[in-house]
Amino acid sequence: MSKGFKCKLKEIRLKEYMIDSKSEFARMIDISIQTYIKWENEESTPPLLIALKVAKKLNKRVEEIWHLE
Repeated sequence: MSKGFKCKLKEIRLKEYMIDSKSEFARMIDISIQTYIKWENEESTPPLLIALKVAKKLNKRVEEIWHLE
Protein backbone atom coordinates (compact mmCIF):
# COMPACT_ATOMS: atom_id res chain seq x y z
CA MET A 1 0.00 0.00 0.00
CA SER A 2 1.10 3.53 -0.60
CA LYS A 3 2.76 4.98 2.45
CA GLY A 4 0.56 7.25 4.48
CA PHE A 5 -2.80 5.81 3.36
CA LYS A 6 -5.19 4.52 5.98
CA CYS A 7 -8.25 2.38 5.42
CA LYS A 8 -11.36 2.70 7.59
CA LEU A 9 -13.26 -0.31 6.22
CA LYS A 10 -12.88 -2.31 9.44
CA GLU A 11 -14.22 0.58 11.51
CA ILE A 12 -17.12 1.07 9.09
CA ARG A 13 -17.87 -2.67 9.03
CA LEU A 14 -17.89 -3.06 12.81
CA LYS A 15 -19.27 0.26 14.05
CA GLU A 16 -21.66 1.38 11.34
CA TYR A 17 -22.87 -1.93 9.90
CA MET A 18 -22.23 -4.11 12.96
CA ILE A 19 -21.04 -6.96 10.77
CA ASP A 20 -18.43 -9.20 12.39
CA SER A 21 -17.87 -11.30 9.30
CA LYS A 22 -15.34 -9.98 6.81
CA SER A 23 -16.72 -12.30 4.13
CA GLU A 24 -20.29 -11.10 4.68
CA PHE A 25 -19.19 -7.45 4.39
CA ALA A 26 -17.10 -8.24 1.30
CA ARG A 27 -20.16 -9.82 -0.34
CA MET A 28 -22.24 -6.78 0.61
CA ILE A 29 -19.85 -4.45 -1.23
CA ASP A 30 -19.37 -6.97 -4.07
CA ILE A 31 -15.64 -7.57 -3.53
CA SER A 32 -13.80 -10.87 -3.14
CA ILE A 33 -12.87 -11.76 0.42
CA GLN A 34 -9.18 -11.95 -0.52
CA THR A 35 -9.26 -8.41 -1.90
CA TYR A 36 -11.26 -7.11 1.04
CA ILE A 37 -8.78 -8.54 3.56
CA LYS A 38 -5.87 -6.88 1.72
CA TRP A 39 -7.68 -3.54 1.87
CA GLU A 40 -8.65 -3.89 5.53
CA ASN A 41 -5.08 -4.89 6.44
CA GLU A 42 -3.79 -1.93 4.41
CA GLU A 43 -1.76 -4.22 2.13
CA SER A 44 -3.29 -2.71 -1.01
CA THR A 45 -5.73 -0.08 -2.22
CA PRO A 46 -8.37 -0.37 -4.91
CA PRO A 47 -8.22 1.26 -8.32
CA LEU A 48 -10.14 4.54 -8.39
CA LEU A 49 -13.24 3.20 -10.15
CA ILE A 50 -13.56 0.33 -7.66
CA ALA A 51 -13.03 2.73 -4.73
CA LEU A 52 -15.82 4.93 -6.10
CA LYS A 53 -18.12 1.92 -6.46
CA VAL A 54 -17.45 0.78 -2.89
CA ALA A 55 -17.91 4.31 -1.53
CA LYS A 56 -21.25 4.61 -3.31
CA LYS A 57 -22.45 1.29 -1.86
CA LEU A 58 -21.48 2.49 1.62
CA ASN A 59 -22.95 5.97 1.05
CA LYS A 60 -19.54 7.52 1.72
CA ARG A 61 -16.96 9.60 -0.08
CA VAL A 62 -13.78 7.74 -1.07
CA GLU A 63 -11.72 9.91 1.28
CA GLU A 64 -13.93 8.81 4.19
CA ILE A 65 -12.79 5.23 3.57
CA TRP A 66 -9.22 5.62 2.28
CA HIS A 67 -7.34 8.71 3.37
CA LEU A 68 -3.89 10.11 3.92
CA GLU A 69 -2.61 10.07 7.48
